[in-house]
Amino acid sequence: MAEKLGIMVCGHGSRNQNAAKEFAVIAEALRARNPDMPVEYGYLEFCNPVISAGLDSLREQGVTRVLAVPGMLFAAGHAKNDIPSVLNTYQAQNPGMVVNYGRELGIDLKMIRAAGDRIQAAVDEANETLGFVEKHDTLLMVVGRGSSDPDANSNATKVMRMLWEGMGFGWGETCYSGVTFPLVEPGLTHAAKLGYKRIVVFPYFLFTGVLVKRIYSYTDEVAARYPEIQFVKASYLNDHPLVLDAFQDRVKEILEGAAVMNCQMCKYREQVLGFEADVGQPQESHHHHVEGIGGGLENCPCKGDCDASCRDPDFCREHGLPWTPLHSHADPAPLKPVPVEPSFDYAPSFTLGGKYAGLKDKTPDADLQAVMDAPSSGKAAQHEHGPNCGCGHHDHDHGHGHHHDHDHQHGHDHGHNHGHAHGHSHGHGHDHHHAPYPHADHPLGPKSMQKKK
Repeated sequence: MAEKLGIMVCGHGSRNQNAAKEFAVIAEALRARNPDMPVEYGYLEFCNPVISAGLDSLREQGVTRVLAVPGMLFAAGHAKNDIPSVLNTYQAQNPGMVVNYGRELGIDLKMIRAAGDRIQAAVDEANETLGFVEKHDTLLMVVGRGSSDPDANSNATKVMRMLWEGMGFGWGETCYSGVTFPLVEPGLTHAAKLGYKRIVVFPYFLFTGVLVKRIYSYTDEVAARYPEIQFVKASYLNDHPLVLDAFQDRVKEILEGAAVMNCQMCKYREQVLGFEADVGQPQESHHHHVEGIGGGLENCPCKGDCDASCRDPDFCREHGLPWTPLHSHADPAPLKPVPVEPSFDYAPSFTLGGKYAGLKDKTPDADLQAVMDAPSSGKAAQHEHGPNCGCGHHDHDHGHGHHHDHDHQHGHDHGHNHGHAHGHSHGHGHDHHHAPYPHADHPLGPKSMQKKK
């Protein structure tokens, strides 16, 4: 039987319905660029269709080989673990279908130029409406999603540097919407003290959503404290033509066998400084408990542009809405024993300071000793990210993030006790094989942005 190709675009998902609509544009653009191939899309959480539903649709259309593209800016947990886990599981359950996984958008000149266009448009509008300011008197603040993966976080900083140097701003800074540091409010507060007349805030996100709305909200909050500085909010990337071209490039890379991931910096395969515990962790998704549950309420006053107010019981009572609290990592949870195999040698992390500073010469407390002594869960893993993981069997040799709107917030320390604000344990019967984030005690983070009270 002749091979039939199809394209699958894999997204994270958001409670914000506008974000879901914007993501669907990517699939439409790829359909226009690939008229001979079926194109479907799906999400890890909140939104429908889920990824497996998109794959079902391709299979029903006779597709035998799927070119799966992650709708992520950088490769962190979602691109390295969650999406491949879903794809591998589906392929194992459907042996007549081959799923080849592509790489994230990553550091790409098309993406840099698209970002530059968004920033320049904001600068031009500000010069016209607020008064002209020289670029040398302007600070560029690039806001990344934020991840527990240092490779993805460093990519956001590289994007900032290329934009800063390429566009000639007086200074450049990077902050993050959650998980890592510095967060938006402390990042902008620091930037405001550097003496620049204008600060351009650019969310390096693909789509709108709860986090983009909060980034703009925190920008307004800091701007109110520094009225002598112009704070300019640039638009996120969205459907810029060069972004759509970059997605098409990722499809071509799969066909050409050139979907190369940055394995030398992958914390699951190599001992990245401070993240040694993550080497060899199982590849599995932790989103199945919110897979396909849908986004915001249809009758919500947000009219589809969700800012997560519907998580607030007072808001729901005021507007006569049912309160439906969802999985949230807004507050760091106490460290919980996590199956780590083999036991982690904490000594290399002492050079970084942070949570494990001093453990080289001290006896760990009970919690950390429990982490080191915890036995394996015995749970079978689809895939191990060890030095000999042989990732190429699904053509991704590992390359998140982030993505775009990460409504499922990771403000915890990745010890994973899932302490929900609504007061119940995470009784879904699944293990999260993630080592604790080593900088969970950093003074400028990494608690995720909170909805303002």
